Amino acid sequence: MLSTFSGLPRTAWVVFAGTVVNRLGFVVTPFLVFYLGSRGISTTQTPYVLGALGAGNLIGPVVGGLLADRVGRRPTMLTGLIGTALAQGLLFAAPNVVTLALAAALLSAAGSMVTPASGALLADTVPAERQRAAFSLLHWAINIGTAVAGILGGFLATHGYWLLFTLDAATSLAFALIVVALLPGGKPDTARTTDSGNGIGYGVVFRDPLMRLLLPLLGVGLAIYSFTEVCLPLAIRDHGLPTTTLGLMATLNAALVVVLQPIATNVLARFPQIPVYVGASALASTGIALTGVAHDTWSYGGTVVLWSIGEAMVGGIPGAIVASLAPADARGRYQGSYQWTWGIARFITLAVGTTVYATAGPAVIWWFSAVGGIGSALGIGALAPMIARRTATPAPVPVPAGSTDAGCQ
Repeated sequence: MLSTFSGLPRTAWVVFAGTVVNRLGFVVTPFLVFYLGSRGISTTQTPYVLGALGAGNLIGPVVGGLLADRVGRRPTMLTGLIGTALAQGLLFAAPNVVTLALAAALLSAAGSMVTPASGALLADTVPAERQRAAFSLLHWAINIGTAVAGILGGFLATHGYWLLFTLDAATSLAFALIVVALLPGGKPDTARTTDSGNGIGYGVVFRDPLMRLLLPLLGVGLAIYSFTEVCLPLAIRDHGLPTTTLGLMATLNAALVVVLQPIATNVLARFPQIPVYVGASALASTGIALTGVAHDTWSYGGTVVLWSIGEAMVGGIPGAIVASLAPADARGRYQGSYQWTWGIARFITLAVGTTVYATAGPAVIWWFSAVGGIGSALGIGALAPMIARRTATPAPVPVPAGSTDAGCQ
């Protein structure tokens, strides 16, 4: 499988290894509700902490992308990783709901600072023709770590929640050590950034007409994918199936993506990435929409297989597209804007999805998944000519025969 990513520079593999290590400790957030219950936090107070956790995911990417362009990729990653470890300790020791919420916001903000900086570093160091594979490798690392963390977290939680916090802090610090020892600084030319006309804020992204079209379309697909976190559990519960069914679906998804993504990346590398994204996103949306007709473990498993194959096919294509559109001095902010879109899509889905499911009915969710998912995928397909024009390598200017410049070649 690793031959799929052969030829990538050392930096890509360092980011891959560090991300796997870091994601192995991604065990606190999935079990946060259970931890809060063990602390005596009531059901009515829990949403304050979870809401703060979601709000942090809206702050971190914006700050991370900005700092990556201003102070450098490596310092930004270190700030996020050390901040994550610190936030774990604060969250574990927080004495009341207010401090728990503040610590949860710090935890998600610090953790989500890392990805825009690492994405910008990949864009800096990986040749344009290999960035699709590099971002797919990063996406694969996230899935490998998360899959193992799901199993590990359940085991550790039965032996004490303090083990979850310790592991998460330890893996964040381990990635920080990897960053210090093995990654280049990746600090941009500050003077060039300021003088380039791209400024120091996110105006460079918002003034880009292509990004103004692309980000909302990506956001629709990301929101639909988030239904697997919110509405899939509700559907399984409504059919009277046990919680083990949900665990089985999560395991099936993780296993399929981990196994299939390198294969899909290798097989589909010969095709342009936009058509691949359109087909894969439409397949994932269709699989999620078919949740509405599932009724038992086998039929739910069939839908999970469909959208997991779509997820494996998508891989890191969105991150690679965003990287290809970014000016060299704004790569962090472009990656930050994409991660912010992911954060806000997930936040809206978590906040609104259950309400729509309960009031308008589950059919609304699943029909939106089909129509909105396929429609947004086709919308991105329609942007392919604009993206191609932006990312095309300019042809070399021919030198007239007999000119003095020709003799200097």
